[in-house]
Amino acid sequence: MSNLSLGYIRVRTPNLDAWDTFGAEVLGFMPTGGPDEASRYFRWDDHPYRLHLEPGDEPELAAIGWEAADDLALDALVDTLEASGINVTRGTDEEAAARLVTGFASFTDPAGAPVEIFCGPVFDHERVITPLVSGFVTGEMGFGHVVTSVENLQDAVDFYRGHLGFHLRNTWDIGIMEMAFLSPNPRHHSLAFGAGMPGSDRLRHFMVEAATIDDVGYAQDRCIDAGVPVIMGLGRHTNDHMLSFYCKSPDGFLVEFGWGGLQVDDPADLPMHQITKPSIWGHRPILTNRDAG
Repeated sequence: MSNLSLGYIRVRTPNLDAWDTFGAEVLGFMPTGGPDEASRYFRWDDHPYRLHLEPGDEPELAAIGWEAADDLALDALVDTLEASGINVTRGTDEEAAARLVTGFASFTDPAGAPVEIFCGPVFDHERVITPLVSGFVTGEMGFGHVVTSVENLQDAVDFYRGHLGFHLRNTWDIGIMEMAFLSPNPRHHSLAFGAGMPGSDRLRHFMVEAATIDDVGYAQDRCIDAGVPVIMGLGRHTNDHMLSFYCKSPDGFLVEFGWGGLQVDDPADLPMHQITKPSIWGHRPILTNRDAG
């Protein structure tokens, strides 16, 4: 495995005000400041931010940021990409400062997703306060995972395995839709691709892992109380054993809020395999009294 971890995502959105409530009062993230006064930033650990929401006319994935261990690791990854003919843009000092990092490079993956690899997040050393959630599981595994749509699943898998050191954990094929789940660190999957998914949105969902099972239950209650659609209620996944639910963000993509995800310290401990259904139990739609009329 490589030494990458999921550092941040940047999303353009016309729904900044709705995110103020959804991010802080429903998901329990900590609002924080950042270089762009027109944007919204949320953090849930010591990193300066994990979610950056930029103003935009339409919801759009602006970047998926992967954190390298240091400048040498970042340079080595850039050299590997460039040697393979990938067009990589090295960020300027000003662009790095706008991201609160000390160095970064950007490129587009085979599926068209904007990707940034960075090092040296700039900490503000302010205490993280998430009063609605006891804590989140991050550290060397990054903030969680992200799922995107692709047209060619094999090209996406080959790219991340061959160029960035990701390990393929498992696949899922139900005929009309194929998925692959990968990670460069002990988290079961930090990245997943879906081919044949309905809709055209590139970003399908991102996941955050809370410290306790009660955090998940309380978060689902907050969604229901706030009228946030819970697209899939509590359930447990077959592949990463995550106990989670899925709610709809103001921009339409989903947020998975979970606990108890599988960690794989050595890829040999979990040989690549195929699953035949996504959940052991649950992950069913929740019908509220309002929905029932």
